[in-house]
Amino acid sequence: MRYMTRIKWAALGGLLLSCVSLLVHLLLAKYSSADLVQYSAITGFVDDLTINAGWQGAAHRRLWGTVKSLESLYPYANPRSKHPAPAEKNNGFIYAKVYGGFEKIRTSICDLVAVSRLLNATLVIPEIQESTRAKGISFKFRSFSYIYNEDQFITALSNDIVIVRSLPPHMKEAMKKKQYSIFKPKSTSSPRFYANEVLPKLKKAKAVVLVLTEGGCLQPVLPPDLDEYQRLRCRVSFHALQFRPEVLALGRRMVERLRAAGQPYLAYHPGLVRDTLAYHGCAELFQDIHTELIQYRRAQMIKQGMITDQLNVDSHARKANGSCPLMPEEVGLLLRAMGYPPKTRIYLAGSETFGGQRVLIPLRAMYANLADRTSLCSKQELSDLVGPETQLPLDVFQPLSVKSVEELKEEWDKAGPRPRPLPPPPDRPVYRHEKEGWYGWITERDTEPDPSPIDLRRQAHRLLWAALDYIVSVEADAFIPGFNNDGSGWPDFASLVMGHRLYEMASARTYRPDRKYLVKLFANVSDNVYHPKHNWTLQVREHLNASLGEVGLLRESRLSKRASFLSYPIPECSCRNFRASETSDVGKGSGARQFLYSGEVECPKWMQHSAVANRLENSGNENESQEDEMEMESQLDSDEDGGMTESSLTLEQDEEMDPND
Repeated sequence: MRYMTRIKWAALGGLLLSCVSLLVHLLLAKYSSADLVQYSAITGFVDDLTINAGWQGAAHRRLWGTVKSLESLYPYANPRSKHPAPAEKNNGFIYAKVYGGFEKIRTSICDLVAVSRLLNATLVIPEIQESTRAKGISFKFRSFSYIYNEDQFITALSNDIVIVRSLPPHMKEAMKKKQYSIFKPKSTSSPRFYANEVLPKLKKAKAVVLVLTEGGCLQPVLPPDLDEYQRLRCRVSFHALQFRPEVLALGRRMVERLRAAGQPYLAYHPGLVRDTLAYHGCAELFQDIHTELIQYRRAQMIKQGMITDQLNVDSHARKANGSCPLMPEEVGLLLRAMGYPPKTRIYLAGSETFGGQRVLIPLRAMYANLADRTSLCSKQELSDLVGPETQLPLDVFQPLSVKSVEELKEEWDKAGPRPRPLPPPPDRPVYRHEKEGWYGWITERDTEPDPSPIDLRRQAHRLLWAALDYIVSVEADAFIPGFNNDGSGWPDFASLVMGHRLYEMASARTYRPDRKYLVKLFANVSDNVYHPKHNWTLQVREHLNASLGEVGLLRESRLSKRASFLSYPIPECSCRNFRASETSDVGKGSGARQFLYSGEVECPKWMQHSAVANRLENSGNENESQEDEMEMESQLDSDEDGGMTESSLTLEQDEEMDPND
C-alpha cells in the first residue's frame, strides 16, 4: 500500500514539473524577441571563420590572388580625339521613360547619354518607371534619385552633354497634351535610325519622347569611327552613375562586414530569374509551382512574339547546350573542386532567386558562411535606406465564394438535354497558406493578376537591393556567375558586374565559366558527384583557371559584347601598360593574345610609372611563393572533401580558338 502511494506522489510530482516547464516555455515564446534567434552573419563570420596562418600563403594566393596575365590592363575612358564641349544651343530636349529592372535601367541610361550626344540634344533626367509607378514610396527619393545621385550624374557629364532636371514649363504643358513625337527604339537601334527618323522630329518640335523597354536604345557594337561614344558609355556607367549616398554608405558597410578580420569573400549571382528561365525553356529544372509559373510566362512571351519556339521543350537538352543556368548546388561543387574551404565567405547577390531557399539548401550545406543583404544588414538599416513611406493596406485573403444550393440547381437545370454526365466533384478547398504566397493566383485562375500597390512598391525596393548587391559584387575578391551570356539579348546583372570588374581592375579574380563544357563534366560524375575522381577535379580547375585570363576574355568578346557593350568594355575603354606586359611576357607568341590586345593603346606615363612600381614590389615575393606552393600542395591533396587538389598543369593559350567553345 505504501509502495502504491509513493508511485502516486511521484507521478503527481512529474506532472507538476511538466506543467511548470510548459508554462516557462510559453512565457519565453510570448515575451522573447524573434531577433534573438535570427542568424547574424556579422558576428557569425568573426566567430566561425578562423583560417590557419598557413593558408595565408600559397593557397590564399591561389584562390584569391590577381590574374598576372591581365595586370597590364588599366581603365582609360577619357576622350582620345577631339571632343568639343556641348553647345548651349542645340537641337532640343530628349525626354525618356525607362521600364525594367536594375540591369535594363543602367544600360538604358548609358545609351540615352550616347544618343543625346549623337543628336546634339539636351537630356532630361530619365524617368524610372519602377519607382514612379510605386505608390507611397519615400517623398525624399523619386524616379531617378531613388537609386542614383542626380548631382553627380549632371556634374560628371558636363563636358559631354547638357542635362536638366525637368522640361521648361511651357514644354511640360505640351507634353501633357501629347504634342511631341513618341519613339520606342529597340536595343539594337542604329545611329542611322536616329539620324533619319528621330533627328528631323527633334529639330521641328524641339523635343521628343523615348520609351525604353528592352534595356537599351542603341546597338552595342558601333563602327570604329564612333569609338568615342563607346567611351562615353563607359564614363556614364563607371563614373557618372553613382548611387545616392545612403545606398553607397550601406553597401560599403556590407563590404566591411564581409571582410571582417581581414578575410576575403566571394560573390555569387545565381541568375535564377523567371523571365530568363522562361525564355530559354528551363522549367523542368524546377519542381511543383515554379515549373507552372515558368511555363505560364513562356506562353506569354510566345503570344507577345518574344519567342518563336514551342511552349514545351526539353529543359535538360537546353541545359546541356548551355542555355540554362548552373544551379547553386553545381556552383558549390565547382568551388569545392577549386579548393575553397567550407568556411569561405560567400555573398549571395540577386534580389530575386527563383525557386526560393529550397534551391540554395545544397549550397548552404557545403558553405555555411553564405550571406545576403538580410543577414548582413539589420531591419532598421534597410528601413532607413527605403525612407519614410505611406502605409498601404495589406493584401487581405479572400476565400473562394461558395455557391448556394439554388445556384447549383439552376446550373444543373441549364446543363442541357439528358443524358448528361454527372456533375464534377466539389473543388478541393484552397487553404490560406496556399493563397498567401505571391504565386497564389495560379491555384484559382488561368491569368496572372495585375500587380497590387504592394507589389509595385516591392518592385521599387528591388532596385535598392540590386544596387547593394552590385556594390558588394564589384568589390568582391572573387566573383562567379550562375547565368550570364544567356543569349536573350537583355542585359543581365552578372554580365554588368563582370564588365565593371574588367574595366576597373581587369586582373581581379572573375570566373567566366563555360556552362556547356561544365554540364558535360557533371554528366561524367553524375553517379558520384560529391566524391568525384581526381582527374575530374583537375579538369574543373583547369577550365576555371583558364576562364580567369585570356581564354575567358576571348569567349566573352564573342558572346557578351554583341549583347551588351558594358559587359565587355575593352579595348575601347582600357589602355595597356607595355612596360608591365614586357615584364610578365604578356601578349607574346600567341595569336589569341595578339587578337585580344590588338586594339589597346598605351597608358599615359603617370599610369605606367605607378604600375611598374607595384610590379617590382610584388615580384620579390614570387620565388618565396613558389616554394610555399610546393609545401601547400600536400595539404590540398588531403582535403577533407576528397580529391580536391590543385592542378600543376601550366595553361597555354592555343593559336586558334574553337568557335563552339
